Amino acid sequence: MMSSSLKFGTSGLRGLVVDLVGLPAYSFTRAFCAMIAEDGAEGGGREVLIGRDLRASSPEIADQCACAVADAGLYPIDCGAVPTPALAMAAMTRRAAAVMVTGSHIPEDRNGLKFYRPSGEIDKASEERILNWHTRLSLSAMPVVSTRVRRIDALADYRARYEGFFAAGVLEGLTVGVYQHSTVGRDVIADLLAGLGAEVVRLGRAEHFIPVDTEALRPEDEELVRGWAAERRFDALVSADGDADRPLIADGEGRFLRGDLVGTLTAAFLKADAIVTPVTSNSVLERCGLFESVVRTRVGSPFVIAGMADARAGGAQIVVGFEANGGTLLGSAVEQHERRLAALPTRDAMLPILAVLATIARSGEALAALVARQGFQAALSSRLPNVAQERSAIFIAALGDGASQASRVAFAARGGIVARDGCDGLRLTLNDGTNVHYRASGNAPELRVYVEAENPERAEALLQEGLGFAERWIETIPNGGAV
Repeated sequence: MMSSSLKFGTSGLRGLVVDLVGLPAYSFTRAFCAMIAEDGAEGGGREVLIGRDLRASSPEIADQCACAVADAGLYPIDCGAVPTPALAMAAMTRRAAAVMVTGSHIPEDRNGLKFYRPSGEIDKASEERILNWHTRLSLSAMPVVSTRVRRIDALADYRARYEGFFAAGVLEGLTVGVYQHSTVGRDVIADLLAGLGAEVVRLGRAEHFIPVDTEALRPEDEELVRGWAAERRFDALVSADGDADRPLIADGEGRFLRGDLVGTLTAAFLKADAIVTPVTSNSVLERCGLFESVVRTRVGSPFVIAGMADARAGGAQIVVGFEANGGTLLGSAVEQHERRLAALPTRDAMLPILAVLATIARSGEALAALVARQGFQAALSSRLPNVAQERSAIFIAALGDGASQASRVAFAARGGIVARDGCDGLRLTLNDGTNVHYRASGNAPELRVYVEAENPERAEALLQEGLGFAERWIETIPNGGAV
């Protein structure tokens, strides 16, 4: 039976390290291998590539995954510490399956597994099949045997992907700070930027894991970046989350760009005719006129990937997916100036970092000025930690019921709620034209809160109001009861 903290969320299986390490990591990987075997080789061999982030628990869990792959009659391939998109690309190139050991941005006492078919990232139907195989196998012990694992370099082709698409010297004249912390992509990001001509300043390298969340930055991360920006002139400062599939980009003043803005700039750079993005992304996208088609989905890369496939089937030529957390996915190949960038339908921090930097290098425009021209609503997000999904669900259901007490008093000073959208969680349109969106995180026990308003001051006030309202009402929920 699955341990209580382990569950599939918006991107992979995650939970407490104590619930994942050992038999659970082994048995879920065995279940994944059973699903792959059931489907056949999908045109490839019997390899399963295994990568990991820089958490202290990841090497042990990766070894347990390798053991499971070998016991399933397949061939484990060790890719070491590597960004998730590099592992995914290597797996798709070799027509191999893959397992990435990572908890992404969540605290170090948690970890997770991301699974890839030879054709790419698994979908929600595959998650259900893995759970079913896990139950059917019902493994009660993990063999204590040594597993011989072959090793490959999964980074070489990933670097070549971007060196081949972006022209040599494209970033010349830019000075870029790279906040390295504990992201597994800290060296490849800095090396690629330097190789394309930027002056790179490496900053804040850590020897222990730091949970940098691109969607809800820690105040200390924001202070660090503002301090570095004040010390010297930067055209931009960049970073990524733990497994380097989501970017962080700040302007020369140390002000971070929201992920949906980063995705928009990336899609514009690639001349996309269709974008696919969750309901949490900025409402300006439908009004900006940059794209022929804007497709909205639920939060999570599997939903964005499905939306990109639908967009391609509908005739779109260049399809880019992105999320408010910064995850950017390339759903179709792109050709520019006789250079080709193959599709990579998984979150990737490197593409948006390079696209944004190349845009400002090409235009000669400061990043802050480029951002201002996009006309985005001021949007902020945060979270209430340690809120079980069940309690979040009760709170959201109450707000969705116009007759409930919570719904009647919510945001009364702003004229109350005038519209509700339940595509993913609950997005509220208030009488003063602002928006508040609540949804339970799929990766951790927390309630996510997103807001939009006409300027940063109003957005900050609304965010604090939204967090405070949720916190007060969640505290009133009795065990097993309702608001």
